[in-house]
Amino acid sequence: MNTFPLSHNELLELIKKYPTPFYLYDEKGIRDNMHYFTNAFNIFPQFREYYAVKACPNPYILRILESEGCGADCSSLPELILSEKSGIKGKRVMFTSNDTPAQEFKEAYKNGAIINLDDFTHIQFLKETLEGTLPDTLCFRYNPGPLKEGGNAIIGKPEEAKYGLTREQMLEAYKICKAEGVKHFGLHTMVASNELNPDFFIDTAKIVFELVLEVQKKVGVNIEFVDLGGGVGIPYKKEQSKVDLEYVAKGIRKLYDAMIVPAGLDPLAIYFECGRPITGPYGWLITKAIHHKHIYREYVGCDASMADLMRPGMYGAYHEITVSGKENEPCTEIYDVTGSLCENCDKFAVQRKLPKIDIGDILIIHDAGAHGRAMGFNYNGKLRAGELLLRQDGSVIQIRRKETIEDYFATIDFSQLDNFVC
Repeated sequence: MNTFPLSHNELLELIKKYPTPFYLYDEKGIRDNMHYFTNAFNIFPQFREYYAVKACPNPYILRILESEGCGADCSSLPELILSEKSGIKGKRVMFTSNDTPAQEFKEAYKNGAIINLDDFTHIQFLKETLEGTLPDTLCFRYNPGPLKEGGNAIIGKPEEAKYGLTREQMLEAYKICKAEGVKHFGLHTMVASNELNPDFFIDTAKIVFELVLEVQKKVGVNIEFVDLGGGVGIPYKKEQSKVDLEYVAKGIRKLYDAMIVPAGLDPLAIYFECGRPITGPYGWLITKAIHHKHIYREYVGCDASMADLMRPGMYGAYHEITVSGKENEPCTEIYDVTGSLCENCDKFAVQRKLPKIDIGDILIIHDAGAHGRAMGFNYNGKLRAGELLLRQDGSVIQIRRKETIEDYFATIDFSQLDNFVC
């Protein structure tokens, strides 16, 4: 858990201008974290992190990452547009989607993005969509099935997940596309989410490298880049440890020298598409305690809800909570920390030991910089929180305003309602 970058008094002053709830991101933390990631993998001839836009789809965050050399991993048309507006274009964009509409393939191709196909049947679908042609560069997503042990509640076991091609389909896909005139090939996999075991990623690289060599031997195609996906977790709990990326990079480099170099495939570009470990630790949801409830448990009700941060309710995910100004007070109370959604899973914490919380206290929910605001929703008519950015010079700017009632009703056509007869 990273230390919140503002003092209690600084936070109170900020709340006077931007009432709770809101997200706050730390630019310096994100940049420093990106430097750590890049430096760890600079031992490879070619490396790029394609930031998973789904984790924090805000153009200000993407512009920061673009300036640090990041690409963008996109899975929809709006994400492609966000990346382009943020200055991330061409082959610095990896378009990895599933059950993709034709128009989105067209836009990805038009923008020069690398298209990463999720299914064998998408070869023909893409060819028809592009009026009989295929891009000069194609990538395929590999699902190793039972070859890869692991998975979790977020992404599931590989053999039960909807993503990717089987090994046999991968070989046939490269064979077909080679015959169709595709000139450059990549290989992608993504088999876990929020994984903290560093050896998991080294083992994944070994499975990918083995398939790279098999494709070379059986199909005569030299893979030019491998995208090892994301899935790198962060230590949401105090007792957990951060993934040692230098250890991961050195372990993969050892495999690279033993497998890729002798096969004449050096330089093989190594890509990742992480989101969570880049911005996750440097985003916080700030909310205010507005109610107490004393029944069979002690409850603290907040002005934020699961509509702002759904991970605890959806996955049972753990997020540390700090009571601003009471960081050094003893945790003498046990609370369920809740929001106002009409769902019993709308809880940021369950039976959590915390300092005594008074009405009006400010709660800081940690590690919310990825898959936080991005997963928000409007069920119960809830209006999602805005987003603020703490710049490196200490100033704070608003990078997304809160939703309004007008936003909520913007897509409804009321013009015929008065004459609507049931």
